[in-house]
Formats: sequence, C-alpha cells, structure tokens
Amino acid sequence: MNFNLKKTLKKSLRRITKSDFVINLISSAIYWYARLVGKTTSWEVRGIDNFYREWDDNRGIILVAWHGRALMLPYFWNRKKPLNALVSLHRDGRMIAGLLEKFGLGTIGGSSNENASGAAVKLMHSLKDDTAICIIPDGPRGPRMHMGRSPLYYAQKTGKPIACISYSIANSFRITKSWDHMMIPLPFSRGICTVSETMSVPADADNNELETYRLRLEEQLNRISRECDIKMGLIPDEPGVCKNQTKENGQPR
Repeated sequence: MNFNLKKTLKKSLRRITKSDFVINLISSAIYWYARLVGKTTSWEVRGIDNFYREWDDNRGIILVAWHGRALMLPYFWNRKKPLNALVSLHRDGRMIAGLLEKFGLGTIGGSSNENASGAAVKLMHSLKDDTAICIIPDGPRGPRMHMGRSPLYYAQKTGKPIACISYSIANSFRITKSWDHMMIPLPFSRGICTVSETMSVPADADNNELETYRLRLEEQLNRISRECDIKMGLIPDEPGVCKNQTKENGQPR
C-alpha cells in the first residue's frame, strides 16, 4: 500500500512539473533571479563591441556557448538585434525557452534527436534572414565542453561567422552532480564575460578540414572559459569524457 502510494505520488509530481503553468512559473523565477544577478554584479565585458560590428557587417552570426554557462547569456544580448536560440523540446528546454522569451529572444525547438530536420531548416532561414542564432554544442546530454559539428554545418552552408561566448562570476558554485557542471552565480559579485574573435568555415571544406575547425572552435571556447575562471579566482572546469562523436539525421552532433 505504501509502495503504491509513493509510486502514485511520484507520477503525479512528474505530471505537475511538466504542466505549462509550473514550467512558466519556474522560468519566471529564473528570469528574475538572472536579472538580479546581472544588475548587482560588477561586470567586465570583453570583445562584445567587436562582436556586434561583425554582426552588422555579416548581417547575422552564429553564437556558441557551453551548456553549463548558459544561465546568464540572455542578459548580455542587445535586444535590438534579433536572435533565435536552439532549445530542446523536453521539460528543461521548455523552461529555457520561457526564460529566453522573457528576455525578448526567439527560440527554435529541437536538438540532434528531436525535430532535428525541422530545427535545421528554421535555423538556416534565421541566418539567411540576417538573424543571429545561438547553439549550445555540448547539449542536451553532453559530453561536457565538447564541440559538436552543428555550428560548423550552419557556418559552412550560410557563410556566416561563428563566435564563442563564456562568462564566470567570482561568487558562484557548480552543480557537479549534473553532467554539465552548471555554474550558479550569486548576486552582488564580480563577473567577466568574454566574446571571442569570429571564425569562418569555407564552403568547400572537406570532412578532415571540418574536424580541424571543430577542434579549433572547441579549444577557443574552452580557452575563454578557462581565462574567465582564472580571472575570477576560480579553478577552471574540465571537459567531460568524450566516448565518440556521432552523426544523426545526416548531420554531425
């Protein structure tokens, strides 16, 4: 009897947490917390002016960031410049979509194994319409801080450049039990946000060349993340174990 009751309660709780009302409530709480952290943190921002000049010159750009450092990214975006972010269709992705929309940003639902082809078409159209896109290349399931090929795919097909963005906050902690080691910033602190120089991918690059660009992009994002942590006096996070790179739906992850 007790076992059945516990099982019923767990199922009920899962249904409740998947409801639109609860998801919107959680995304609202995260939004206001991110605003509080952003407003009360003394920020040093590097590379953002050059990034926006590149955006203006190319009328669109591909932005990449690690999953564990995604929470504060919407805070830095210039709302006058359109951006669509790729988000997962599951519950966590819906929460992130709600957060981004509250910051005035667009979202496209999908991932490497959820609505992949539909999301790819929408992302391509976004770039061709001079809208920036944001991709989390180690999401939605890792391995942590390893670059998938999807940003390179869109850069190669559209001719748009790629830029990396990362941040760190002195007063923060990481959820080390989660695969992404999500960084949770605390208010009233010091922080740094860095945007890298852009990278372009030739339209005629073959698979070997694409792998070279992938490794270069991965190192660039890891490097600026590491530099941000060191600047804030933190021990830099390390990439997770990468078993292999897989292809799904004809597109590299």
